[in-house]
Amino acid sequence: MRFSNRAYDCSVIKTGFLRVYIPEAEATYSVMQLPAALGAPWRPRVGRFGLVGESLRNDALVVEHEGETFICPRRPHLRMLEGVLAFRNAFLDAGAGLVVPETTALLAAEELTRLKDREPEQRSHILTSAWFIPLRWFAAFEPAERSYDSDPPSVVLRTPVFRAIQRLQVALRILQAVDMDDSVIDELDELIEWLSGFSDHGLLELDYGSLTDMFEPWELADEDSVEHVHRSLDALRIGDWEEAGRSYQLAVEPWAHWMFLTSAN
Repeated sequence: MRFSNRAYDCSVIKTGFLRVYIPEAEATYSVMQLPAALGAPWRPRVGRFGLVGESLRNDALVVEHEGETFICPRRPHLRMLEGVLAFRNAFLDAGAGLVVPETTALLAAEELTRLKDREPEQRSHILTSAWFIPLRWFAAFEPAERSYDSDPPSVVLRTPVFRAIQRLQVALRILQAVDMDDSVIDELDELIEWLSGFSDHGLLELDYGSLTDMFEPWELADEDSVEHVHRSLDALRIGDWEEAGRSYQLAVEPWAHWMFLTSAN
């Protein structure tokens, strides 16, 4: 698959999402009181000063899956504060104060503490990724769990949280056995740790969100990164390095352009 040449607005950051939904029967009172999100939650809104971003309305996504209702609190303010601090921490050895001033980081940390004091069970149910889907996300799903819709174009994968954790743990063991780079191991381990904080009966959803704008419809329909990721892992497990490398390259191909630009920046 090649990267689409069709025109789109580069001023709006294209974003994919990994979300955890909790069963309605296990939702706390505060979650049950959240209003349902209006429209596509990943579509950009123009806010103050003309900046484009996600709506800061405190609401929740609600989906029906196999006859059961699941709820995902968006908690955009919480995620924004955590994102500011995580972004600064990523540059501690390279001028973090220039990226996020210390006064801003302190204010964000104080506000985050107040939020969690008011609602101790509050936590982020959503991970976001700009411009591409991290390949480790695909390891949590099977190809049969991928759903494509053409109008409007969308790609969504859903699986129970306990199955996602099992698959990620298998992937982790395979990568550890072949002495994969520590950074890859650590990222996968962090993903497992994040998921392990939720109910096993929850629902994990990978939503391509506005990343679908980067593909022609026929490209999106044929894109099969999740299958190639699993083929690469299966090949590593049996020591077939040639097939592992080939499948990995096929998994990367739809996202390679933006992975390169993100790393360069």
